[in-house]
Amino acid sequence: MHHLISIKETCRRTTWSRTTLWQKVKNGEFPKPIDLGTGIRKAFVEKEVDAWIESRVAKRDGWTK
Repeated sequence: MHHLISIKETCRRTTWSRTTLWQKVKNGEFPKPIDLGTGIRKAFVEKEVDAWIESRVAKRDGWTK
């Protein structure tokens, strides 16, 4: 089962504003959220956000190109 995190929590973890978060999603630079069925409310899969953060650390440390 996937653990979901809110947009607010995702912004906290990335240190981005909501505007920047949505720009990154739109440009394919960040994982897409899932729709929680209300048409408005969305959430991110925690493992995907964590993996994205880890990939940025690895890139910084020269582990990936």
